[in-house]
Amino acid sequence: MRHTVLDTFQRPLKDLRLSVTDRCNFRCRYCMPEEIFGPDYSFLAKDKILSFEEMERLTSIFVSLGVTKVRITGGEPLLRKDLPNLIQRLSAIDGVKDLAITTNGSLLKKFARELRDAGLSRVTVSLDSLNEKRFSELNGNRGNVKKVLDGIEAATEVGLKVKINMVVQRGKNDEDIVPMAKYFKEKKHILRFIEYMDVGNSNGWKMEEVATKKDILDKINQVMPLQPIEPNYVGEVATRYQYSDDHQEIGIISSVTDSFCSTCSRARVSAEGKLYTCLFATKGVDLRSLLRTEQSNEVVAKTVSDIWNHRVDRYSDERTSDRDVRKNEKVEMSHIGG
Repeated sequence: MRHTVLDTFQRPLKDLRLSVTDRCNFRCRYCMPEEIFGPDYSFLAKDKILSFEEMERLTSIFVSLGVTKVRITGGEPLLRKDLPNLIQRLSAIDGVKDLAITTNGSLLKKFARELRDAGLSRVTVSLDSLNEKRFSELNGNRGNVKKVLDGIEAATEVGLKVKINMVVQRGKNDEDIVPMAKYFKEKKHILRFIEYMDVGNSNGWKMEEVATKKDILDKINQVMPLQPIEPNYVGEVATRYQYSDDHQEIGIISSVTDSFCSTCSRARVSAEGKLYTCLFATKGVDLRSLLRTEQSNEVVAKTVSDIWNHRVDRYSDERTSDRDVRKNEKVEMSHIGG
C-alpha cells in the first residue's frame, strides 16, 4: 500500500536518486579533481556497496512511501558491472513510472540497447564542451567529445529519451554556451545548463566562477531569442525556455541564483546505502545496516518515513543569507550523483 510522506515544509517524497558506485573514469574538476581522487584514493570496497538485491528492496520500500521517479547515478553508473540487470529489476517494480540514468556518456554506445531492453526510459548525459581541448581539461584528460556524442546518438537510435547537462563555469567553458546551444538545437535534444554549484568539499568552489542563469540567457538571446515556458510538473529543477523560431527547448538549473528548495522532493541514497535528504547534506543515515540485519520492510520504511517527516533542508535558500552554512562539510557528489 502506497502513502504520501511529507517533510516539515509539506514537501512530498517523490524522487529517488540511487547511486550504484562511487567510482568514475573521468576526473572532472567540479566533482572528482585528480589531485584528490588520484591513484592512491581509496574507493569503497565491494562488500560496502549495496547489492542489486538490496537496491531493489530499498527502491520498493521508497515506492511504497510515494516515490514514482527513480534515477540511477554514481560515480559513473555504467562502470557498475551488469547494470542492465539492476535496470530490469527496478523497471519491474509496480509504481516506478519513470526510470532514468545520469552518465558521462563514455560507455553509453556500448550499453544503450541493453539498457533500453532492460526497461530504461531516459538518459541524461553530462557534456561540458564540444571543444576537444577544453573538454579534456575539464575531465582530467580522461574522455573525448566524439565518444560522448557517439553514445548520445546510440541512445537516440534505440529509442531512449536523451537530455544533455552542461555545468557552466565562468572562465572555464562559458564560451561554449552558444556552440552547445546551437549544436543540440539542431540535433533536437534538450540541453540543460547548470550553474556551477558548491557540492562536496573538494572542488574549490568560488562564487565568482559561477556563470549565472542571467549570463547564460543573455549569451543565447543575442543569437537565438528565447521565451520562457511553464514547468512540466511541480518541483522541476530546471527553468524551461524555448527558441522563438522552432520551439526547441532548453533548461537552466540555477540553484545558486534561484533556489528551488521549496519544491524539492528528492531523496538520495549513496552507493554504500546512506540516505541523504539534500544534495548539500552534511551527513547521511545508514540504511545498509538495516538491510543486512534482517530488519523487516516495515522497519526500514518507518526509518525512511521518520527521516523525511523531520526533514528541514533548504541549503540553497540558506546559502544566500548565511555565509556560515557554506563552511559545513558536505557529502561528495561522487557518492550521490547530481
